[in-house]
Amino acid sequence: MMRKIGIGGDHAGFDYKKAIKESLTQKGFEVVDFGPDSDASADYPDFVHPLATAVEQGDVELGIAICGSGNGVCMTVNKHQSIRGALVWNTELSALSRQHNNANIVCIPARFISLDLAEEIVDTFLNTEFEGGRHERRVNKIACQ
Repeated sequence: MMRKIGIGGDHAGFDYKKAIKESLTQKGFEVVDFGPDSDASADYPDFVHPLATAVEQGDVELGIAICGSGNGVCMTVNKHQSIRGALVWNTELSALSRQHNNANIVCIPARFISLDLAEEIVDTFLNTEFEGGRHERRVNKIACQ
C-alpha cells in the first residue's frame, strides 16, 4: 500500500488541501505539502509544477492537485511528460482514472464539489489500482515521444 502522497494547489483549494492532508495523515499516509500555506491569492503553477516533478521523480507515489475549477491545476500538471492528471468530480471518474488511465495525479475542483465528496474522491483514487491489459497499451501511447 502506498504511503507517501504529494498535495498542492492554490488559494481556492487551500481549505480542502488542509482538510485532506489532515485526513490522510490520520490514515497513516505521509503527505508532502507543496503549498500554498494560506488562502491568500496564489498562482497554482508555483505549487503544482513541484508536485508533478515529485511524482515524476518518484519522491511521492501519487499526487492531489486542488484549485477552484480543477482545470488550471490539471492543465499545469499535464505539461509534465510522465504525468497523467485527471480532473475528477465524482468517485466513479476517480476509479476509472486509475483503472483505465493509470492517472497519477487527481485534480479536484474545490468550488464545485463538497469537501466530503472531495475526500471520497481522494480515497477512491488512492485505493484503486490500474487494471493494465488493454488499457496499458493505450496509456503507453499518451505521452509525446
